[in-house]
Amino acid sequence: MSGLFITFEGPDGAGKSSQVQLVAEYLESQQVSFLRTREPGGTKLSDLIRQIILDPEHQEMVEETEVLLYAASRAQHVREKIIPALEAGYIVLCDRFVDASVAYQGYGLGLGEDVIQSINHLATGGLTPIRTYMIDLAPELGKQRMQQRSSSEFTQSLDRIEQKELDYHRRVRAGFLQLAEKHERILLIDGNQPIHSIFEEIKADLEQLLRTRVGK
Repeated sequence: MSGLFITFEGPDGAGKSSQVQLVAEYLESQQVSFLRTREPGGTKLSDLIRQIILDPEHQEMVEETEVLLYAASRAQHVREKIIPALEAGYIVLCDRFVDASVAYQGYGLGLGEDVIQSINHLATGGLTPIRTYMIDLAPELGKQRMQQRSSSEFTQSLDRIEQKELDYHRRVRAGFLQLAEKHERILLIDGNQPIHSIFEEIKADLEQLLRTRVGK
């Protein structure tokens, strides 16, 4: 039985990580073998790169460095963890993947989608998810959610990317929406719904994917 590669995307604060958790719990209840992972990160080396990328102390980081660090983390992640899991027949649930780089660096930083796709094609070997659950939310609401869940001083608890100005996050959201229009694999979901309403929408689609996987 072949594995399935499923990614979760959306602007900061949209609630994608909560949905990854709910899907993982559902698959466990169904006794389906899965791997839960995230980007940037997912391996020892990739997590070290994650620390560099997101550390607010690195405000001097230039755009090209950011793009290449994300790609480097992803290259290690794909080959060390994702591909072996897929080859073993696992469902891989990944919190962010190439779509995030297109939105955050291609649109947010204004570097263009083609540049980001080219770099990441090398990084991933062309690996593409079979399904992407993209949860959409206005950046103003995302900021409010992050502030509500923060237990410390808000700006101090945000990473380097989250601290960027609101206009940047608006461009990121626009990038995600552009991707959703282009790719049939992307299921765009309204992030203003209650958490479990979003999950039910994802679960209905996931169940169909699972039926297809086993040939039913």
